[in-house]
Amino acid sequence: MDGEISGEELQELLDTNGDGDPADDLRIVDIRNPGSFQRGHIPGSENIPANQLTDRVEELDGADRVVTVCPMGKSSVQAARLVGSYEGVDGPVESLHGGLNDWDGPLDAAETTDSDEGPASPF
Repeated sequence: MDGEISGEELQELLDTNGDGDPADDLRIVDIRNPGSFQRGHIPGSENIPANQLTDRVEELDGADRVVTVCPMGKSSVQAARLVGSYEGVDGPVESLHGGLNDWDGPLDAAETTDSDEGPASPF
């Protein structure tokens, strides 16, 4: 692990493309469960839940830079250490300091087809 990155620094990395998505050499790994990820995540991030990270770390082969993300910035430190120990990652591996609680940037959410009308009547 190469330390922590602030939300402002991560936002600058996202802004370098001009489209708010990560540069091709940046992988943002959100380690929360899929439901939490779908409710809101940093644009361009990918979801690899913490309990699957050991088995899926090879998905990060060739990554030039990895930033791990969790709600408060604690679990992502451990995740960054795990990813950083993997030989397939070429560049720095950092944890988002303060996690999503301190993230002031935009969040993407999965689109849902639910409406506010509630369930259909059984009659």
